[in-house]
Amino acid sequence: MPPVFEYFVVCGIGPEIRTLDGIRGYHGTSTMYLSSLVDQHPPSNHSLYPPPPPQLSTCALPAGVQFYSSGFDRNDPLSFPRSYPIVLTEGDGSKIFVSCIAFRDPVDEDIAEAYGIPADLFADKCICVVSRSPSFRILREALEEIFLLCFSTTGSCKPLWETIASLVSNVPLPTPGKDRVFFSIENSLLAIEVPPKNGLPHADISFQPLVQSLDVDNLTKLFTAVLLERRILLRSDKYSLLTLVSEAICHLIYPFRWQHVYIPLLFFSGVDYIDAPTPYMMGLHSGVDTFGLVMDGVVVVNLEHNLITTKEDIPPIPEPEYSSLRGEIMKLLHPNVFGIDHMKSSSFADQYLGVDSRMWGEDHDLHLRIIFLKFFASILSGYRNFIENTATNVFNSQAFLKKRSRSTNQPPDTMISQFLESQGFLDYLERGLGSEENGNNLLDKLQDAIGRGHDPLSIFPSLSLEPEIITISDPVVEKPGSDERYCYNRFPPNFRTEEQEEKRKQILTAATGALEYSGKPNMSSTSVLPGIDSKSESLSPRERAAERERMVLDIKVKLQRLWLRLLELETTDDPLSSFEYGTILALIESDAEGIGGSGFVECIREHIYSGWSCQLTEEQFIAVKELLKTAISLAIARNDMDTIRDALEVSAEMHKMDVNNVSDYVQRHLRSLSIWEELRFWEGYFDYLLDRFSGKSTNYATLVTTQLIIVGIHMAGLGLPDSDAWYVIETIAGKNNIGYKHIINLRGFLSHIRQTCIGYWGIYAGKPQSVSSYGLPSPNPQDSANHTEESSEASGVGRSWVQSMFSRDRAVSFTRSASKVSGSIHDESAVGQKKVQTNIRMLRGHTGAVTALHSVTKREVWDLVGDREDAGFFISGSTDCSVKIWDPSLRGSELRATLKGHSGTVRSISSDRGKVVSGSDDQFVLVWDKQTTQLLEELKGHDAQVSIVRMLSGERVLTAAHDGSVKMWDVRTDTCVATVGRCSSAVLCMEYDDSTGILAAGGKDSVAHIWDIRAGRQMHKLLGHSKWIRSIRMVGDTILTGSDDWTARVWSVSQGTCDAVLACHDGPVNCVEYSIADRGIITGSSDGLVRFWENDDGAIRCIKNLTIHNASVLSINAGEHWLGIAAADNSMSLYHRPQERLGGLSTTGSKMAGWQLYRTPQKAVATVRCAASDLERKRICTGGCNGMLRLWDATINI
Repeated sequence: MPPVFEYFVVCGIGPEIRTLDGIRGYHGTSTMYLSSLVDQHPPSNHSLYPPPPPQLSTCALPAGVQFYSSGFDRNDPLSFPRSYPIVLTEGDGSKIFVSCIAFRDPVDEDIAEAYGIPADLFADKCICVVSRSPSFRILREALEEIFLLCFSTTGSCKPLWETIASLVSNVPLPTPGKDRVFFSIENSLLAIEVPPKNGLPHADISFQPLVQSLDVDNLTKLFTAVLLERRILLRSDKYSLLTLVSEAICHLIYPFRWQHVYIPLLFFSGVDYIDAPTPYMMGLHSGVDTFGLVMDGVVVVNLEHNLITTKEDIPPIPEPEYSSLRGEIMKLLHPNVFGIDHMKSSSFADQYLGVDSRMWGEDHDLHLRIIFLKFFASILSGYRNFIENTATNVFNSQAFLKKRSRSTNQPPDTMISQFLESQGFLDYLERGLGSEENGNNLLDKLQDAIGRGHDPLSIFPSLSLEPEIITISDPVVEKPGSDERYCYNRFPPNFRTEEQEEKRKQILTAATGALEYSGKPNMSSTSVLPGIDSKSESLSPRERAAERERMVLDIKVKLQRLWLRLLELETTDDPLSSFEYGTILALIESDAEGIGGSGFVECIREHIYSGWSCQLTEEQFIAVKELLKTAISLAIARNDMDTIRDALEVSAEMHKMDVNNVSDYVQRHLRSLSIWEELRFWEGYFDYLLDRFSGKSTNYATLVTTQLIIVGIHMAGLGLPDSDAWYVIETIAGKNNIGYKHIINLRGFLSHIRQTCIGYWGIYAGKPQSVSSYGLPSPNPQDSANHTEESSEASGVGRSWVQSMFSRDRAVSFTRSASKVSGSIHDESAVGQKKVQTNIRMLRGHTGAVTALHSVTKREVWDLVGDREDAGFFISGSTDCSVKIWDPSLRGSELRATLKGHSGTVRSISSDRGKVVSGSDDQFVLVWDKQTTQLLEELKGHDAQVSIVRMLSGERVLTAAHDGSVKMWDVRTDTCVATVGRCSSAVLCMEYDDSTGILAAGGKDSVAHIWDIRAGRQMHKLLGHSKWIRSIRMVGDTILTGSDDWTARVWSVSQGTCDAVLACHDGPVNCVEYSIADRGIITGSSDGLVRFWENDDGAIRCIKNLTIHNASVLSINAGEHWLGIAAADNSMSLYHRPQERLGGLSTTGSKMAGWQLYRTPQKAVATVRCAASDLERKRICTGGCNGMLRLWDATINI
């Protein structure tokens, strides 16, 4: 019999520590780290067992690993151990069931010493039992017994890992419906039993969490969404609830199966998978921020608040099945209410009610599953008559729908039509027809039983026979006269072999060396090559392997030391004649196995991951280029494609991160190598990318397309002609059968390779370059530092491209953008030169996504003395809970201050002459002194996350939150003066006129609320929008609102009426703006369009469209002569209305049409969440999901 427990696994901090961003080393207790597999049984060197699932360590600790100053504390609930199940899905659709216990455990002393971690710190650790059987109860009970035994004060009679080995090796899985297995862990007796195979599938879970989290209507709505294979996202702050609800709903759709992506507990860093276009069912902790994700069509199920939201309609279950299903569920959940009119002693009452009002148990679970099975029997009544007896057994869905329509006297139902086209229904037909499963099909049996008038329960197997008892003994070797007990103050490590111990020491030694080199480089001389033991020939194969590993490690350590010393050479030194360069070159050239070349490339990569900004002098660039060329050339000779691939990626990373030199100065020198013209290299590189990302949950064709785009981008950087690049792309795409739609998208991408090359690499490399004295293309000084782009967003992952494949046609967007920007592109060099004139700076400092941006205007900080120095500052907030103040006038050191105090994501920022105020998900509003950065006040009064803050005159602050309230605060007294307004749902946007006291707010209730604060009354509730209001603008007596219903509306404050509906967008209207100078309206939408509206003889009409942006427009800021726009695709544009035209357009022509494109910077490949404009200084700043700020100064280098 197969075992119940396949593996016992320990996950946490291993000898190699990396942050979630891949940066090696320890970076403080506020940083989250990658989880790794620390221990396991059976051991990894056991030849009879396959390795555990590679994603287990990541999924077992979804949030990652964090360090703590204390362990378990009875007064701190956050320190309590957590027990939860997870389910992993393999490529063939099979499931792996895991029970986990996460807790805080002391950091190993050798790891702490190697990485310089302070003593007595604790870190997250997770112990897991892995099984192929969905026996959740026994998995949890066994794991909890192991955990309690480990930390028991009385100890155990034998070492803990011996107990674990006995558990994994000796406990068999019972024969379904026949056996019951008893086994013990120390003094605890446990039992496991599996139901018969000819009944309902084994579901060792309680369905009570599902019915307690959702009411009947929401339960049926979720059930329908699963049947119709929508994109479903479950949210809860409890890991167990996400898994149990996901499993329960999958069992309720029996005999059908979920055919798509299934991740009941998604790891936090995979939140961007939510934007995947294919159907999925995923669970995500409610603390993970999804702001900025598209979420169109996603069915979000909030299990904590019994709430389901989606922008797409879910067709209802048809009658009479819906009423019957709802009534049966209500009768099960609330039997006392349902049968309140029945006689208590009536004999038929119990029969009618079916299940009594006892506590929820296994009989309730079974009854609930039968209710849904009866629903399928009813809604698919007679479906077998419509299976055509052909070779393919086709189901005639149209005939079935017509038959059902006649029997119900209703038109064909949308829900059933969509269900019959689902993958789940087609899979059911394929499994059932002509297979052994057909004989055990409970749906068919139930339909037959109902048709004959039999009891539906008669279809289930009888449980009258007692199972056979199997007892597993726990052998304990007793030592005479010994009462030894084993006690632990931490979870103990498993036994390690000499080879494992040696490997662990090598990793920690390398970490110690890296720590020393990064802090104080060792200037002692080093030998060029490690010595070789003359006795090596007499060593065993294992000893030779260990000796080679030591040699490899020694070379890499030497290379790392030499590399750091090469970077520290004085500007007067010539790197090409230095000792460091010669030694590195010797290590590369003298090693036939390629350890030196691959080690040098890995050394640069690790240095980049550790935070190196790739700042090199021109001479250092030349030295690095020569070393990389040598490493690649030797790798070509020995057919080492891995080193070639890594060198290509490293050179691209160096280009993207450099801020002081010509952007592609290393990359362009690799173009002379012939390897880039070989199809075999790109095919191998594509296979590597595919293997690297194949574990990610996405459609195969989309995965292939995404990786081909990465290949195409590298080809662009290497200057391959478009025809050659397309030949490679087309060949690989054809071999993978991705379909013509994806090939068309790829063709559109490559046909605009010039724009892509400029946006990604900073300079197009198709034309020959002038040659310098070194035989290299001479750098253009104007190119330096102006095209630095963000590294992680534009790297090989390519996640943002997946989303773009399912949005508007990029080829059309590029064409329209080019025609609008330059009129007609005849001189491409002129266009490129114009773009070079702009200046882009990347501001680094945040460790999480930027969620709030504020531009300090002259109006905010003006005083009687005149302009203050902080006019023109930008203030940003992030998911890392910090607020940062940036001074653009200080090039290279823009960061002025970091304000810390929040414990949640910062959502809004405002300021005045002396203070900065911010609102956060932690429900607090914090006020800082702008000069001293001291925290002045903590304003607490909201019951949900704070969405908007506004600093007003007179030391007042106006705030709004997701609890629907708008509050006025007095900063001087740290008190809430009044709740000036209240909405029925979350407030998303707000405007206040301090001169009149009029407040306008809108949000999730789709109503624009108007209050007169001074009079203390609500003036109007402006009804008209059908979905959330995202933006609001108030000018005088006019209010503008933009909504998710794809419209903007113009309202009168005094009359409380809607004056106009602006409905020309193809997506939610994210921002509205009023141009005071020409009394026009500007709207921006998720469709990427910016529309200009003008009042023409009493009617408002759209007179101009801007198509320069290809993603959701985030910000529109209009001044008297300047207009700034920013979008989610990291594109920005600045428009100008010439002053001399202001008087000439008052009577004839259009004033709004006078806006002309002034300048737009090169677009970076990144995802933006917020933006702010400083029109006085012609600057626009955007904040990305990667924590980077992109600052564009349109006046530099003109």
